[in-house]
Amino acid sequence: MRKIIVLSFISLDGVMQAPGGPKEDPSGGFKYGGWTAPFGDDVGGKLMSKQLKPAAYLLGRKTFDIWEPYWPKHGDFWPAINSGTKYVLSNKRKKSDWKNSVFIKSVADIKKLKKSKGPDIQVHGSGELVRMLLKHDLVDELWLKIHPVILGKGKKLFNAKAAPTAFKLTESVTTTTGVIFANYKRAGKVNTGTVGA
Repeated sequence: MRKIIVLSFISLDGVMQAPGGPKEDPSGGFKYGGWTAPFGDDVGGKLMSKQLKPAAYLLGRKTFDIWEPYWPKHGDFWPAINSGTKYVLSNKRKKSDWKNSVFIKSVADIKKLKKSKGPDIQVHGSGELVRMLLKHDLVDELWLKIHPVILGKGKKLFNAKAAPTAFKLTESVTTTTGVIFANYKRAGKVNTGTVGA
């Protein structure tokens, strides 16, 4: 069975919206796009390169729409994103010129994909998709980049619909700018106060 691994930039208060740039996702009047920029350093760069290893990718349509015109022209930085299969959850889109893009429609499709043979599946960005995966208890690992900033508003990684699940911290590194790279692996369900039951 393939693992589903969620990779996300988050603030201390759990916001994941528009970490990369001001125009990335201004929906809801979000004015802090690009909030991760002041925290970059060599340590974080090396850790990011390690995380961008070849994989399959599961993306929400909005993230796909942002990435589709960008990554084919900037593949030198992340070759695996162009060569890897990109599974896109969408009811609206059915095709793309970006090679290795496959469109799927439902949680059932994701469950089938998870049971199939192939490389592990990384989920980048895609907030709505991640929250749906957490609701249906389909996340095997979380690779979080926790930034020392509170944004106060914006789309959050977690919400009240997530299935109660325990995770075990397997690795953590703090960069020179205070960003915590933390890897968590699924440790089981949370039942009546018992972790890992």
